[in-house]
Amino acid sequence: MELFDAIRRRHTTNGAFLPDPVREEHQRLLIEMAGRAPSQLNSQPWRFVITEERDTIEQVAAISGGSMTEAMSNGSFFERYRRYFRFSKREMEERRDGMLFDRLPAPLRPFTGQAMTPRGQRLMNTLKVPQTLGEENRRLVAGSPLLLGVMLDRAEHRPGELSSFYSLFSMGAAMENLWLSTVELGLGIQFVSFPMEVPGQWERIVELFRVPDDLELMAVYRIGYVPEEARRPRIDWSSSERKRPSQIVFRDTCDTPQQGWDDAPGDARA
Repeated sequence: MELFDAIRRRHTTNGAFLPDPVREEHQRLLIEMAGRAPSQLNSQPWRFVITEERDTIEQVAAISGGSMTEAMSNGSFFERYRRYFRFSKREMEERRDGMLFDRLPAPLRPFTGQAMTPRGQRLMNTLKVPQTLGEENRRLVAGSPLLLGVMLDRAEHRPGELSSFYSLFSMGAAMENLWLSTVELGLGIQFVSFPMEVPGQWERIVELFRVPDDLELMAVYRIGYVPEEARRPRIDWSSSERKRPSQIVFRDTCDTPQQGWDDAPGDARA
């Protein structure tokens, strides 16, 4: 079915978008699909802010690029996420999660073996690798035709209360609907995450979007049309980027892993 195919082709767009504006009917469709997600007691806690204003996009891009440079320079990024980095295809095949380090931007590849060491950090800083990566990130975000901010109603999102879990769960469902819809529309989407990595930078984006006190900005995404040659084909079930069912599913109790599902499934159609 088309839905199954969309899920299998869903991915994060790490490359550049086409310069074409996102058609208004596609923007409306994305928000409609997000708004059709389930939510506790039909609370619909999500809110969205969309911008195509070049000045705003450029400012968010500058904040993102600068944040990446700082997080890479002071080592906080590698320290925080070192457990997700894989340094060989063999390790990736064994773990089946995280990022294979040879897929990172070219300036970082010569330091694969020492990126997590103080010596490697000093060497990267000396060669201004963080600045190079930060500038690449800035250009990537600046080249986005559209930015989408996702917010939660603070009346629903109350940390420490069960309603907070419900609202986060609902937001995740809404964004998954939206994300899958981008696949069918020829759009790409990527989380603009680095402003969250550096203290004070996320607040600057909150100010740019003029988020009111009764809403909390949870995430910002860049969206645009993906060049035809960059669109991802259907993902093979055996891809080493994803865990096998036996690694994530139990049968009856958590003492018994699910067996017999690791082979590639057929197209189950009703």
